[in-house]
Amino acid sequence: MTIEELQDIGKIEKEKQEGFKYRIHVCVAAGCLSSQSGLVKEALEKEVARRGLESWALVKGVGCLGLCTAGPMVAIEPDGLLYQGVSVSDASDILEALGGPPVNRLDCSAHLPFFARQRKIVLENCGHIDPESIEDYVAEGGYEGLYNALRTMTPAGVIEQITKSGLRGRGGAGFPTGLKWTAVSKTKSNVKFVICNADEGDPGAFMDRSVLESDPHRVLEGMAIAGLAVGANYGFVYVRAEYPLAVKRIRTAIARAERLGVLGRNIFNTTFSFDVTVRLGAGAFVCGEETALIASIEGRRGSPRPRPPFPSELGLWGYPTLINNVETFANVPPIIRKGGAWFASIGTEKSKGTKVFALAGRVNNTGLIEAPMGTTLREIVFDIGGGVTGDRKFKAILTGGPSGGCIPAQFLDMSMDYESLAQVGAIMGSGGLIVMDDSSCMVDVAKFFIEFCMSESCGKCVPCRVGTVQIYNLLKRITEGGGKPSDIELLEELCDLVKNTSLCGLGQTAPNPVLSTMRYFMDEYKAHIEDKVCPAGTCHMNPTE
Repeated sequence: MTIEELQDIGKIEKEKQEGFKYRIHVCVAAGCLSSQSGLVKEALEKEVARRGLESWALVKGVGCLGLCTAGPMVAIEPDGLLYQGVSVSDASDILEALGGPPVNRLDCSAHLPFFARQRKIVLENCGHIDPESIEDYVAEGGYEGLYNALRTMTPAGVIEQITKSGLRGRGGAGFPTGLKWTAVSKTKSNVKFVICNADEGDPGAFMDRSVLESDPHRVLEGMAIAGLAVGANYGFVYVRAEYPLAVKRIRTAIARAERLGVLGRNIFNTTFSFDVTVRLGAGAFVCGEETALIASIEGRRGSPRPRPPFPSELGLWGYPTLINNVETFANVPPIIRKGGAWFASIGTEKSKGTKVFALAGRVNNTGLIEAPMGTTLREIVFDIGGGVTGDRKFKAILTGGPSGGCIPAQFLDMSMDYESLAQVGAIMGSGGLIVMDDSSCMVDVAKFFIEFCMSESCGKCVPCRVGTVQIYNLLKRITEGGGKPSDIELLEELCDLVKNTSLCGLGQTAPNPVLSTMRYFMDEYKAHIEDKVCPAGTCHMNPTE
C-alpha cells in the first residue's frame, strides 16, 4: 500500500460521511453504555429509518465524549450541539429538532467550560470516530505517522523525534521515553518485543480503558512505530480481563489493521513486519509493574523480580523488551506526524505535552479530561471539574491512585507536572484524580488505600507483605478509637521501612497516602488519638473496646 492509497481510503470515508446533512454521534464507551447508550443508538437508528432519513442523517457510535457524569451523551454535527442524559424516549425529539431549536431539556451548554479548558492530543479522535472502523481512523490521518516513519525516516530518526518531544512515560514514573527507546534499540538481539501496559488497576482510574475503547488504532500505530524504532517485530497488549469492551475493540482493531496491511507482514510494502497479540491479565494490581507483567505474559505467577537487569536488556522470555503504557503509545503518532518540537512546545520546561486524567470523586463534572502539563489543580477541579459537589468545601485531591499522595487546598494553585507533585509528596501516577470534600476523613482515606495495597501485594518480599499489614492495623486501631500517641512515630517508622526496602513499586509507593495525610492533616490523626473524635464524622469511634 502507498501513502496515496491510504489517503484515498480516508478521503472516501470522509466524503461518505460528509454526504449526510447531519451526523448524530452516540457515545458507546463503557460509561455511557452502562447507562443504556446502546439502546439510545438503536432508537435513533429506528427513528431515522421510520422517517425515511437514511440518506440525510447518519447515526454513528463514537468513543468517549468525556463528560461521563452526563451520559448517555449524543453530539449533533455539524451544528456542534451536545445532549446529555439522553434516553430512548428522546430519539423522536432529537430527530424533530434537527435544523431547528435544540431540545432544551437535554442541552449540555452549561458544561462548556469542561470542554473549553482542555487541549486534546491523545483524545483528539475520541467522540469523533467509530472505534471499530479503521477507515474512520485513517480519515483522521491514521497510520500516516507509521508510513512516514517507514518511508521517510530511519529508526534513529524516529527516536530522535521522540527524544526531542520530551515525552515522558505516562504510566506513572515519568521516565524519558526517548531514553528508554534508545536503551532497547542499542541491545544486540535478533528478537525484541514491544509491550503495551494496559493493566490499569488504580481505583477510580479509567484513562487507558477509555483510550482503548475509543481509539484503539492510535495505540497500535504507536506500538508499530516503536517496534520500527527499537528493532522489534512482535508486540503484546497486556490488558486486564475486567475490561471486556476494551479487549473486544483492540482485538477488532488488530484484525482490521492486518487486513488493511498496516500491521502484520511487510507493512506498506517494506521489509518491516509487526505482529500484535492481546494477553489478558487476571486483575492483579502488581502486574502493572514491568517485571510482574512480563512474568504474567510468560504464563508464570505475576510477581516482580529485582532490577537490574532491566527489561530493556532482559525482558520477555529473556529478550530485550520495550514497555510503555497506553497513553505513552497514543502520543507517538501525532509526534511523528507533527514533529518532536511541536509536542515540546506544549507543557512546562521539564514536563512536556498534555496529560489525560480520570476526574472522579466529589466533583460535579466527573469524566475523562486532557489538559496541558502545567495546568493548575484549581483549573482542573473548579473550571474543568465544575467545582465540588453540593457546594461543599474542597479538602484534598488524591493524585496517582493508591501509590499517590493527598494534596490539600493550600496547593490548589500548584502546577500539575512531575516536579511540582514530587515537591509536595505526591506523584502523577497514571492520571487518576480523586477529589475529596470536608466530609472525608483523611485517616480513613489513608486506611482505605493501604488496605488496597495490602490486599494486592504479591507477598514476595517481607517489607511489603508484612509492613502493609502492620500499617493497616495501626490505622484501623486509630479510626476505631484505640490509637495511642506512640502510634504516630511507629507509623512513620513503618512507612519509611516499607518505602525504602520493598522490592517493587507497589511496596515502595504504598505508604505515600499515609505519609501525605500525616504531613498535611496531622490534626485529624491527633483528634482521633487524643480526643477520640473523627472531625469528619466518618469513623465510628469506640474507645472502650
